[in-house]
Amino acid sequence: MSKQKITQLKKSVAPYAKSETKKSIIQMINTLIPFFGLWFLAYESLSISVWLTIPLAILAAGFVIRIFIIFHDCAHLAFFKNKRANRIVGTITGIITMFPYEQWKREHSIHHATSSNLDKRGVGDVWVMTVDEYVEASFWGRLQYRLYRHPIVLFGLGPLFLFLIKSRFNQKGVKKKERWNTYIINISILVIYALLIAMIGWQAFLIIQLPILMIAGSFGIWLFYVQHQFEDSYFESEEEWDFVKAAVEGSSFYKLPKVLQWISGNIGYHHVHHLIPRVPNYNLEVAHNSTPELQYVTTITLSTSLQSIHFRLYDEANKTFVTFKEIKPLLDQKKKSTQRVNKTPSVQEK
Repeated sequence: MSKQKITQLKKSVAPYAKSETKKSIIQMINTLIPFFGLWFLAYESLSISVWLTIPLAILAAGFVIRIFIIFHDCAHLAFFKNKRANRIVGTITGIITMFPYEQWKREHSIHHATSSNLDKRGVGDVWVMTVDEYVEASFWGRLQYRLYRHPIVLFGLGPLFLFLIKSRFNQKGVKKKERWNTYIINISILVIYALLIAMIGWQAFLIIQLPILMIAGSFGIWLFYVQHQFEDSYFESEEEWDFVKAAVEGSSFYKLPKVLQWISGNIGYHHVHHLIPRVPNYNLEVAHNSTPELQYVTTITLSTSLQSIHFRLYDEANKTFVTFKEIKPLLDQKKKSTQRVNKTPSVQEK
């Protein structure tokens, strides 16, 4: 893509990178109020049947995903024009979603600046190994990676790790503002959870809150995973890496049913979001529809996205994701080569 086309593409999307206070407030109302209402109904339903509580918790989890999108937009300073307003709402929604605002904001900005860059992996992204790296790794290195990429670990244990461990601690050397924001959010979560447990009991609290967090967390990780890990996704080394290509070719258009699109805050238009992160979620769809160049990005659907579960390693030579099964011959070849080297007598033995 030429510099002229890049400039034109950004210019086409730029008008949508403007927050509208009225739309943002309406979105907060139609997201936060239903969430708290469903949480209350889930508690009240326990007196009738837990089988009524679980569906209500699932619905509440959907609104937590939508709350996270508001949190996400605040981290990009895209939800409100005022920086302080973004920080306040981002911190409040961070308490609900259990993510520290300042920490997540910093790590996510790194993700945007390095997405699809093979030489700058490791911050704010899903762990990806190349075929060569996997083949050259030790047995324990390969085992660790296989466990990490297993759906039960990635989408099951992953949310628990994020909520209970990673997001609860500050990294060394971070700024004072980030440290204190994490402390505030952690203390707020502890106080709110303690009050709820005191009011309704720990059993009722877990029956409601645990499914909400697990379902919202699993679906959130899935959205993040699938929109960067499709078959012909763009990945390049630092020398060849290009920001616009990473945005348009390294992020998919996840065409979801309208209900899921609404719940996920239009984040399926991920290519638009990565091109210009300051576009608020309620402008992503119109930005996509109004920009002809964006109509030709990789489009995945709910059914085709399931294939991405099998994409485990990135093949740099062929610019595509492959399965573990596909690279088994390479591992067998390496094993035989190692065995031959080990069997070769040394000079002293001869």
